[in-house]
Amino acid sequence: MGKIVCLGEVLLRLSPPQNLRFGQSQQLDVNFGGAELNSASSIAELGLPVEFLTRLPLNDIGKRALSEIRKNNIGTSHIVFGPERMGIYFLENGAMQRPSKVIYDRAGSSMCAAKPSEFDWDLIFKDAEWFHFSGITPAISQQAADLCLVALVEANKRNITCSCDVNYRKNLWQYGRSSKEVMPDLLDHVHVLFGNEKDAELLYDIPLSSALGKQPENLKSIYAQMMGKMAQCKLIVSTKRTVYSASHNKLQGMVYDENLLKFSKEYEMTHIVDRVGGGDAFVAGFIYGYLQGMELLKNLEFATAASVLKHSVFGDANYTSVEEVQQLANGVGNSEVNR
Repeated sequence: MGKIVCLGEVLLRLSPPQNLRFGQSQQLDVNFGGAELNSASSIAELGLPVEFLTRLPLNDIGKRALSEIRKNNIGTSHIVFGPERMGIYFLENGAMQRPSKVIYDRAGSSMCAAKPSEFDWDLIFKDAEWFHFSGITPAISQQAADLCLVALVEANKRNITCSCDVNYRKNLWQYGRSSKEVMPDLLDHVHVLFGNEKDAELLYDIPLSSALGKQPENLKSIYAQMMGKMAQCKLIVSTKRTVYSASHNKLQGMVYDENLLKFSKEYEMTHIVDRVGGGDAFVAGFIYGYLQGMELLKNLEFATAASVLKHSVFGDANYTSVEEVQQLANGVGNSEVNR
């Protein structure tokens, strides 16, 4: 099987322990993450070969990040270095009716200054089968957006399947261009889109009905219009989340394929440990199932189960095995102690 290549920024995650608030804590837990790295870590945990592509600062923090990536069995041979800083995000985990809070501090990071000419695309995409990025990366700078476009063009030249998780973050688009101005050009090179009806409105002005927009027939119409706007897209994959509190959500997967809209079973998640990375685990699970040749609905069930299990794992990455995901997807999992 060919390798999966993921492109994105590595972030230093700093968070108060044990659901403390920023104003309470005297210390911050250290983790490394970022949407595409989270997916890469989860793919590696599922046993597939994966290569991560990024630009790190040439200092001790960058070296620590590189070490953490390698610990997760992710290829790092094409990572490049620059003199700038590491991007940071501060996470205050929510609980009950208090939502989680994220504060970004990533302007001027090493990845923001990445240039396509720093990367050897022939070597990067040698033996590659899949390329993945998210809308977070082109949101951080024009240079990062240009890098995504070049990577997509190079992957398409080599007939590599390309995917994107839209992952819209309004607080990141600060360099003078909006998501609507940048993302459609990138998505013309994408074959599998991880996005939802809100992205259809945001990127393509496809109107939603607040009363009816989430009904299956309306969703099918929205996704059909959205797919029609993209030159090569064959699948649109998404999750539907119902939030009762920071600790209690429901989650269901959806996939749109040639006018067919399919749903996974719905999971109720109580006592959530860490929601961050749940969508990235879903992406990883879907890519894994697709490359394993799973039937589409089984693939969706696997991806949704992977995402659900991530909510029980602290940190950005999903440290769960294929067997654990399959058990949950097949409805045979339980909470008994494994002895």
